[in-house]
Amino acid sequence: MRVVTLGGGHGLHAMLTALQRLLPDRRLDITAVVTVADDGGSSGRLRREVDGILPPGDLRMALSALSAPDDRGRLWSRTFQHRFTGQGALAGHPVGNVVLIGLTEVLDDPVAALDAAGALLGARGRVLPMACQPLDIVAEVVGVDDDPAAVRTIRGQVAVATTVGQVQSVSLDPADATACPQALEAIAAADVITFGPGSWFTSVLPHVLLPDMRAALAASPAHRLVVLNLAAQMGETEGFSPEQHLEVLAAHAPDVQVDSVLADRSAVALPGRLRTAAERMGSRLDLRDIAVPGTARHDPDRLAAALADVFARLPGPAR
Repeated sequence: MRVVTLGGGHGLHAMLTALQRLLPDRRLDITAVVTVADDGGSSGRLRREVDGILPPGDLRMALSALSAPDDRGRLWSRTFQHRFTGQGALAGHPVGNVVLIGLTEVLDDPVAALDAAGALLGARGRVLPMACQPLDIVAEVVGVDDDPAAVRTIRGQVAVATTVGQVQSVSLDPADATACPQALEAIAAADVITFGPGSWFTSVLPHVLLPDMRAALAASPAHRLVVLNLAAQMGETEGFSPEQHLEVLAAHAPDVQVDSVLADRSAVALPGRLRTAAERMGSRLDLRDIAVPGTARHDPDRLAAALADVFARLPGPAR
């Protein structure tokens, strides 16, 4: 089964970790397509220091999640995730971020750099950037000043994720950016495509904002699965209900069909409303216990079991 996962950050890491739990009992060909709009932390510092490079943080985390479950894979995963200490210029940078930048400069190709890093970690899957150029997120936000109806433009992933207002819509800059060709090929060949979990406006939605990627997602015969978050994110989706997440996705990509929606039972206050919202999109809703009890973190084993159930009911090659 060819599975393409769309997202970034901790949400994508959780999804990839869960998919790894399904191996080796189930044969999966996994491709992670990762957002490239991060401008905070180590990635933001590196973007400002090295012109034109892709922010490496989310790409590094995806590689780490796919690393081989042997001594060599675990060593390289730990090393990639390790942050330099001290007070110098490297302080706070994860080793993997620096390695990815170095590989990109040596190979002059971000996809080749990711493939080389994946080989180093023994990755059981492929990591690809959403686009081969760094992007910026631009959001239209209300409620950030004295006039609650005034619409303000906020630029940058960190600024959007931490805004005190409510995000109305997001776009990408440059608006004419194109998707990574290898990512489009993976989407066209996929049996299953997953959206989320993750920061909705800054990790999940960016994939449908690239015109050629949105067209590929709309045309794909794959089963499209949305995995909802366990809680609203402060600032970015504060106050959002689970069904509002679906409505926002539909508003930004009305031509992309969603076939299944997976949500944690305890995170859905009004399951009837969510089921109605899913059915309005032509989707089947699955409510499962997929969180670590008492937390807003996905349990890899529970999420893996829920994914296995979704996969098991798919027809033909996808099964």
